[in-house]
Amino acid sequence: MEFKDYYAILGVAENADTQAIKTAYRKLARKYHPDVNREPGAEDKFKEVAEAYEVLGNAEKRAEYDEVRQYGQAGGGFEVPPGWQGAGGFAGGGAREGRDFSDFFEAIFGAAGRGPGPGSREAGFRGQDVEMELPIFLEDTLADESKKIVYQIPQYDGAGRRLADISKTLNVKIPPGVADRERIRLKGQGAPGVGGALNGDLYLVIRLVPHPLFDVEGHNLIITVPLAPWEAALGTKVTLPTLKGKVHLTIPANSQTGQRLRIKGKGLVNKLGGSGDLYAVLKVVMPARSDAATQQLWKQLAEQAGFDPRSEWSKRP
Repeated sequence: MEFKDYYAILGVAENADTQAIKTAYRKLARKYHPDVNREPGAEDKFKEVAEAYEVLGNAEKRAEYDEVRQYGQAGGGFEVPPGWQGAGGFAGGGAREGRDFSDFFEAIFGAAGRGPGPGSREAGFRGQDVEMELPIFLEDTLADESKKIVYQIPQYDGAGRRLADISKTLNVKIPPGVADRERIRLKGQGAPGVGGALNGDLYLVIRLVPHPLFDVEGHNLIITVPLAPWEAALGTKVTLPTLKGKVHLTIPANSQTGQRLRIKGKGLVNKLGGSGDLYAVLKVVMPARSDAATQQLWKQLAEQAGFDPRSEWSKRP
């Protein structure tokens, strides 16, 4: 099978921290999302990026991946190391029905989460459940949205022999207030039953596509607001983007980095019909460069202010 270099896929270094991995994933997920990028191969690239983040964004999976990475190289073949047993407690392959993971992923992490297979010689048996991830934007969670999905469902004959998978298209209504990794059941939309038995179910695992501006905390949204030093000192008014239009926010004088200001009701919709809040986290940033005249002004300010930001240190024993 083909070796997957997840670090190269996300474009991060081997020693990249969690934030760098998350940032890279956000950028690529937005770039290749099927609703945005209609170019050939974009959807496959999106799935590859999501798979890379599934591994590198999880400390345990990343540690396991780092162990076996020495056995392969990008563009080359790969074989599971002898005696390897992944997180799924399963050595070797085995696909998760309906999940868009590569053979390489399955070889390392096994078939955890796979539902039981059909009976081998029974006259009739219930169809197999299918699970798939459904990436959606934060904007999609604000109201009922229909999304067209295409997925593969397995088929079996009366003797339990696997037949060719078939493709199924479905228009799915996304309920407002869905959360990341929430599992939605669509009854009877899985694999067909055999011998008159019931169909299996389709399970959609919601994955919120990272937003370039907002972080998510429950139903609240977090946005970082950069401020120039004089804006933090004197106070100012800024225009903030939200998922629905823009709002005006007053920044009080003498604001500090890390200070949080609440904008009520501008977060994500919840299932009770209400909304979370938007929190503006202030961050004072310095200009990248300054001329001699500006430097002189900073020196004058330092002399006149008489302010020591580390004065508390001298009070400690």
